Amino acid sequence: MAGSDERRALAEAVLAACGEAGLMLATAESCTGGLVAAALTDIPGSSAVVERGFVTYSNAAKSEMLGVPAALIDAHGAVSAEVAQAMAEGALARSAAQLAVSITGIAGPGGATETKPEGRVEFGCARAGAATVLRRMDYGARGRDAVRAAAVTTALELLLAAAKG
Repeated sequence: MAGSDERRALAEAVLAACGEAGLMLATAESCTGGLVAAALTDIPGSSAVVERGFVTYSNAAKSEMLGVPAALIDAHGAVSAEVAQAMAEGALARSAAQLAVSITGIAGPGGATETKPEGRVEFGCARAGAATVLRRMDYGARGRDAVRAAAVTTALELLLAAAKG
């Protein structure tokens, strides 16, 4: 897991890559509660690239703010690749951004099931005109703060790859 200095450097790289590509970005966050947007907006000049952030902690917020169908959440659960994809694509559709990342997971403690363990986080990264990239990470039951910090790093890595690619 990257430390705070590495995360800041990664966030700076995301902003630079988006700036070079002429991309605005949006975040759609659940278990990270806005930490990805915070990592990006901690950097001076980020307003040239960061269009908006959605914190959609509840299922209702995912539906209302991002257009994630309640039936999709009911069928697959909020922590699923399907919902992560819908969140990322919803962030693009409901913003002026061309690049969006979504995060939905079980940071713990608690909330885990047999099929969805503590530390599981699902990501979506959508770029206008490209297929949405999905990633599942199982960070393990290492504590809420560690899972959330690791998820921020993964989200920034996804944004950087998409901005460059």
